[in-house]
This record gives sequence, C-alpha cells and structure tokens, in this order.
Amino acid sequence: MAAPKPEEISFPPMDQLQGLEYCIDSNPSWGEAIALGFQHYILALGTAVMIPSFLVPLMGGTDGDKVRVVQALLFVEGINTLLQTLFGTRLPTVIGGSYAFMVPIISIIHDTSLMSIEDNHVRFLNTMRAVQGALIVASSIQIILGYSQMWAICSRFFSPLGMVPVIALVGFGLFDRGFPVVGRCVEIGIPMLILFIAFSQYLKNFLTKQLPILERFALLISITVIWAYAHLLTASGAYKHRPELTQLNCRTDKANLISSAPWIKIPYPLQWGAPTFDAGHAFGMMAAVLVSLIESTGAYKAASRLASATPPPAHVLSRGIGWQGIGILLNGLFGTLSGSTVSVENVGLLGSTRVGSRRVIQISAGFMIFFSILGKFGALFASIPFTIFAAVYCVLFGLVASVGLSFLQFTNMNSMRNLFIVGVALFLGLSVPEYFREYTAKALHGPAHTRGGWFNDFLNTIFFSSPTVALLV
Repeated sequence: MAAPKPEEISFPPMDQLQGLEYCIDSNPSWGEAIALGFQHYILALGTAVMIPSFLVPLMGGTDGDKVRVVQALLFVEGINTLLQTLFGTRLPTVIGGSYAFMVPIISIIHDTSLMSIEDNHVRFLNTMRAVQGALIVASSIQIILGYSQMWAICSRFFSPLGMVPVIALVGFGLFDRGFPVVGRCVEIGIPMLILFIAFSQYLKNFLTKQLPILERFALLISITVIWAYAHLLTASGAYKHRPELTQLNCRTDKANLISSAPWIKIPYPLQWGAPTFDAGHAFGMMAAVLVSLIESTGAYKAASRLASATPPPAHVLSRGIGWQGIGILLNGLFGTLSGSTVSVENVGLLGSTRVGSRRVIQISAGFMIFFSILGKFGALFASIPFTIFAAVYCVLFGLVASVGLSFLQFTNMNSMRNLFIVGVALFLGLSVPEYFREYTAKALHGPAHTRGGWFNDFLNTIFFSSPTVALLV
C-alpha cells in the first residue's frame, strides 16, 4: 500500500506555519538579504507607479509631475516601512500606497471649483494641495485610534472566526488587479504567471551552494526574463500598428518615466505648496483611512503568520495603526496622492520566498529611499509593464487569502452558525464591492449619489472594500 501524500494527512491545528526558512528575527546572509530586499522593492513598484499614472493625468499633470509624485510616494513608503518595522508592529511588512484612497481622491479631482481652472498646471497644483489637506486631516483618525489604544479595545473582539473572512478578502478582494489586468497583454502576462509558478513551486529544489535560488528569487528571475522578452517585442516593432491601449499595456517604452525623471531629486515636505483644507474633502478621506485601518489589521495578522511570529497582541496592533496614521500624515505633507496601508503583495512574497526576516524588509525600505532620490535609475525599474506585476499578484494575493483561510483550523467548522458567518461574510465581501464597481463603471458615479458629496464618498469608499464589508457583516 502506497504511503499517503503529505497533503492527504490530517494535522492538528498549529499556531505557526511549517517550512519557513527564516522567521522574523533570524536573518539570511547579507548578500542574500540585500537581493531579497531588492526583490521586495521591485514588487512594491507596481502600486507605487500605477496610482500616480492613473491620477496625475486626470489632474492635468504632465509626465514630469507624474515622475515627481512616484518619487515622493516611494520616498515616503521607504520612511513609513522603516518606522513600522522599527517602532510600529515590528512585523516584516512593507507600507505602500493604497487603492482605498482612489474614490475620495477622484471625487476631489472632479470638484467643480477645481475643474473650472483652465490652466492645467495650476489645476494640478490646486488639486494636489486639496488632496494633501484632506490626507493631513484624515490621518488624525488612525493616530487617535492607535495611540489612545481604542483600536486595541476593538481588536480584542476579533476572534479567529471573525478574522478568516477579513484576512481572506484582503487577498481575494483584489481579484480585479489580477487576471483582468493580465488579459490586457496576454503574450507577456501568461508567460510571466507560468514562469513564476514553475520557479517557485516546481523547481524549488534546484540548489546552488545549498541555496534554493529559483524558489527564493523566482520573482526577480522571472521578471528579468519576461521584461527582456517584452523589450524584444517592443524593439522588433510587434506593437507598431496595434491599438493605443494595447501599446500602453505591452510596450516597455510607453511609461515616459525615464526621459522625464531628473538624475537626482530629493522629495521634501510641502513641495507642491501649502495644503488647502476643505471639510467635505476631509470627511470623504476619513472613510479611506478607516478602510486602510481594517485592511492593514488583516494584513498584519497574515504577515505575523508568514513570518512565524506570535500573533500580534491588541496593544501592538494599536501601536502599529498609530504609526500608520503618522505615515498618512507624511503622505499628506509630501504630496504622494495616496495614503498608507500594508502592501498585500509584499506580505504574499514572504510566503513565496519562505523568508519572514524583518531585516530584509528594512533593506527594501533603503532601496525605496535610494532609488527615489536617484530618479533615472528608479524610473528604469518603474518602467516595467504593469501586466508583469499583475501576473505575480495572481499568485501572491491568493497566498495571502489562503493564510486567512488557514485560521479556520482554530474554529469549530462543524457548527452551523460558524459556517453561516464565514460563508455569508465571504460572499457579501465579494458581492457588495462588485455591485459598487459595476454600478460605478456604468453610471460614472457610485450607488450613493446624493447632494452631499462627502456622504457619497464615505459610503462608496467603505463599500468598495471587501475586508471592510466582511468585518461589518
């Protein structure tokens, strides 16, 4: 009789995942740590480039403005990551830009008083200052909830059962950033997805000097190969007569980042001028801050599991949220066009590489700060087509979601009430935001569409977020 496969054997519940090479306080060699840190930096570029690339043109900004915003966002991401790993939760988490802030920021961009400005550059600056003011005011929510330990009191009620849908939907809720984006350029996206899975899962026993090099650096190797392949397609003229949208998603020379980037530029606070404050803008932004608070709580729990750390106690979570509030304040001061949240893809990479070392994340923060100052070099890496990142997200977001599902082992899944809670929270967490997305795509405004703009922004932002809906349910 053949021996049963490991995945077919039933195991007792375990607080920590098995098979991690390095946990939170154990560090790989310096050379390996630097290479892994660079890999986290490359992964964080996807969101850091995507958010400004979408928002800056809507505000009337030029390619030069876009580069400056990307630089500012990366610079602040590096500072926030260092603050979080040194003083916050001290978990190996990259603090990146958040899509949760898109709804209130787009609402500010479409404010009639700003849209009526005819000069594009003046409109860009005025809109940027309005966004900065809203972020600065809204950051107080996380600072107060975090440092007053009020979030600690709330998080004591988060049972493993309640955390399952929240953490799972931190990953699953981002499904629209995965294959729908890969499908925009399948000739690059599909090979990237296949190569990344092959390296990280099927060739992981390939050792060089006792180091599983293909598993550990699957992201770096596959991005290099597919980026070179994409560049070959671009240089050979494969996309010359293709539609503009296809060229934008497939070509490696369409981002206009390298030509617009300065050689050296240090981002500094209030570089766009003094922020302007508006109560309606700030109130809408507060919803995004609450969403990033809930998403980050789920991501911290997932990161602690993937770093083989003890689950973060309530007071540590609260302290981390307080520091994240400081991070959003810095976002507002520097003008990054986004608030801060835990980068879900980087949490997934901890599991893919099986390295949960805090030092690796701190090194990646160093790369973010360094390359945000050296504009041309940073712009070179930032010109990687977003389709390549989307292919990696398909794996990493799924990994974070499965970490959320792993908390089911600590609950009684023979209870009808528990089955009801998990099933309904997961379903509504996916279904409600999808309704809001479809409605917005057709009507060009969210389902909440009253005369009170701040009220619309608040409701639309809350219900656009899958983990937030799951926590409410």
